[in-house]
Amino acid sequence: MTERPYVLLSCAASIDGYIDDTTEERLLLSNDEDFDRVDEVRAGCDAILVGANTIRRDNPRLLVRSEERRKARVARGLPESPIKVTFTARGDLDPGAKFFAAGGVEKIVYCSSSAVDSCCERLGDVATVVDAGDPVDLDTMLADLAGRGVQRLMVEGGGTVHTQFLTAGLADELQLVIAPFFVGDSAAPRFVGTGQFPHHPGNRMTLEDVRPIGDVILARYLLTRS
Repeated sequence: MTERPYVLLSCAASIDGYIDDTTEERLLLSNDEDFDRVDEVRAGCDAILVGANTIRRDNPRLLVRSEERRKARVARGLPESPIKVTFTARGDLDPGAKFFAAGGVEKIVYCSSSAVDSCCERLGDVATVVDAGDPVDLDTMLADLAGRGVQRLMVEGGGTVHTQFLTAGLADELQLVIAPFFVGDSAAPRFVGTGQFPHHPGNRMTLEDVRPIGDVILARYLLTRS
């Protein structure tokens, strides 16, 4: 296997498996205590990855929120927040999105070969654009991140990205938070889509930890490596 970072998938979903609804406003699935836990996990990672659709839909900043945690990272010789990473087939991302504009940390965009030139023209001033094959190859992307010193990668979605990492067997840990309500809309995005997953009824994941956090439940599963 090509050298790659430890890949941690982090997701919050409704009881019926949805990560958002179909309204214009972002659906809050977690609570303040769990948001702080996620911030702690972020602070312990070298890079954070989201899909291009998440940037378009949610416009996330992807920064460590806690001033204390930011200072602790700087004291260890690290930037205040982890490197921000995304990948895209078309490269049609807004350079003014918070992903690029917020925080003085490195941003990396892995792009399909056919769209590299246009992506460089659009994003070359705000991010490092890397040719990752056509279509984008996750192994190539992870190997490149490892070469940049990324040892621990946090993947925060969305559903298409989670599906790609899980079906490819490239996730080492899943941190899944379950919110105490239903969405009940088949048009809404789900935690994962259709695919052939290496973990199925005959190959269960290892439950490492489960605990309540306020009104939500966190389940930690180990997948390919401890």
